[in-house]
Amino acid sequence: MIPARSQLRPGLTVDIVQKHHQRGGQLTRGVVAQLLTSSATHPHGIKVRLTSGEVGRVQALVTSESERP
Repeated sequence: MIPARSQLRPGLTVDIVQKHHQRGGQLTRGVVAQLLTSSATHPHGIKVRLTSGEVGRVQALVTSESERP
């Protein structure tokens, strides 16, 4: 399930899909720097900017459990 804006905040680790990777669904992992979508939800995910400068829509929150192999 795609997280809502209320579940996101700067400093959280997330998996995003960047615009140029939408068709293939390639995910990029990073730390949220800024929330860019103002609405509470979005069907394709809340748009964020990562600390690396990459921009994309959040597909999942990364928890310590989901980082395990």
